[in-house]
Amino acid sequence: MAILPDSWIKENSLKNDMISPFVDRQKREGVISYGLSSYGYDARVADEFKIFSNLDSAIVDPKNFDDNSFVDRKTPICIIPPNSFVLGRTVEYFKIPRDILVVCLGKSTYARCGIIVNVTPLEPEWEGHVTLEFSNTTPLPAKIYANEGACQFIFFRASSSCDVSYKDRHGKYMGQIGVTLPKT
Repeated sequence: MAILPDSWIKENSLKNDMISPFVDRQKREGVISYGLSSYGYDARVADEFKIFSNLDSAIVDPKNFDDNSFVDRKTPICIIPPNSFVLGRTVEYFKIPRDILVVCLGKSTYARCGIIVNVTPLEPEWEGHVTLEFSNTTPLPAKIYANEGACQFIFFRASSSCDVSYKDRHGKYMGQIGVTLPKT
């Protein structure tokens, strides 16, 4: 498996809409950086958030998820309560090729503030907006800036295409638009 360079990411994004909208170079002036980097793509977080709230003393259950545990906000700056988390989504829509697996890592700017960005791998032939989880590990409120960099996606090419892709097995998060909560 090889990590793919900026030239491959750019070519596939422009020809095949792998990343849309696509920013072909790093944007950094006055913002948390985003766009194409040497061996990855720094995606932006959109301005729609689901902020975890425990007003009703709910239990988080991935098999029976209660969306009343979240408060929806459309805002340029999202405040994460101390020791809590929010869900967001990428501005970019991704279409992953069949022989590619994508891994995501958080931005160092957020990590240095105690904010962890978590995303599961983007599987072969998955497509959609990526739901992002921002965990505030600090005892203080923390800010997330919409339309700025949130995480970096790294693209790996397999030695051969998989027998069954995410699309082939009709994965439950296929084609997701917006912030998507757990499904069973």
